[in-house]
Amino acid sequence: MAAKTENSKTDMDQNQLVELVKDLKRSNAALQAEIDMCERYVETFFETALEMEMATSPGRKTKVRTPERQQFLTLEQKCNVAQSVLKQMTKDLKRAKDHSERELDNYKANLEEADIHLVEVKKECCQFDRDICKPLRDKKCLTMTAEKVIRYIEDKIRAKENLIEKLHRKNTALLEHKKKLQVKLQQQEEMCEGLTVLDLEQLKLENLKTRKRLDELNLEHSDLKLLAANTFQALNSNKKKLLTLKHESDVLSSDIALRMKLLVKIEDETKQAEEERNKAEALNGKLRGQLASYHVPHVLQYIKVKESHSQLQKSVKEWERKVEIAEMALKTYTKSWDKLRIAAGARPVPARHAAIDSGLYGF
Repeated sequence: MAAKTENSKTDMDQNQLVELVKDLKRSNAALQAEIDMCERYVETFFETALEMEMATSPGRKTKVRTPERQQFLTLEQKCNVAQSVLKQMTKDLKRAKDHSERELDNYKANLEEADIHLVEVKKECCQFDRDICKPLRDKKCLTMTAEKVIRYIEDKIRAKENLIEKLHRKNTALLEHKKKLQVKLQQQEEMCEGLTVLDLEQLKLENLKTRKRLDELNLEHSDLKLLAANTFQALNSNKKKLLTLKHESDVLSSDIALRMKLLVKIEDETKQAEEERNKAEALNGKLRGQLASYHVPHVLQYIKVKESHSQLQKSVKEWERKVEIAEMALKTYTKSWDKLRIAAGARPVPARHAAIDSGLYGF
């Protein structure tokens, strides 16, 4: 039992020690915060005092007096120190915020300038590729010499110089306008020295109204930007649709032209078929008339004509046979006649004369 009580006591002592260490750490942290705050306040106070003393007596050296004995601050003094440090920190924070905003504005301006410069560089590259590189790649301008390239570069440099001169004149005008505004602002500040509290309140109200109006204009400007973006997107979509419809229109126009040519050809063929039909109808009418006026001959007459036709065919065959025999005899007599002429030393004569001389055509 005694051992158990001793163990419980040691556990309680350890817990108390842990809690005591935690309390000491918290109190130390609070004291460290108060010390930092006081050091900050003292530094600010001494800096202000040194500046004031240097302003009043520049050549005099200042001696910082250290307290001979330790002094403690009251709660009211601590509260005043905390408020002064809070004000100083607020001022420092505002100063840092203004500095960061100025730096951010400078960075934004540099980025915008870089974007503009990049766009100009891309534009110049595209123009150079279009005017110089593309003709050389396409081999359409093989006569392009270095003088043309130099002339192109000189024209670009001259245009840049004109732009620089124009911007310089604009910058000069803006500086003069800035000086005028500064003089006007100085005059207004001098006039504002004699203003009353009511005038300042009225100016504050007008400033609030102007800010509200500026906010409304900014919102309206943002709405107009959104509307312009939507309009630009719709314009691009309509341009694509217009190109598609134009392509379809070209296809339909070519199809219509082909169909018109086919229609003209069909009309010509229709006219030709109509003429042929009229001719066929006329021939059909003529044949129908002949068929109507045709009389079939008598059978005996047909037989007689058939017999005369067969006899004529027989006589034609006989005469053809006689002609073949005569031609064969002509060839034989011509050969023998030529031989006799050659033997007699005379010139050969044509077969017709030889046949005439020999009396072959006397059958």
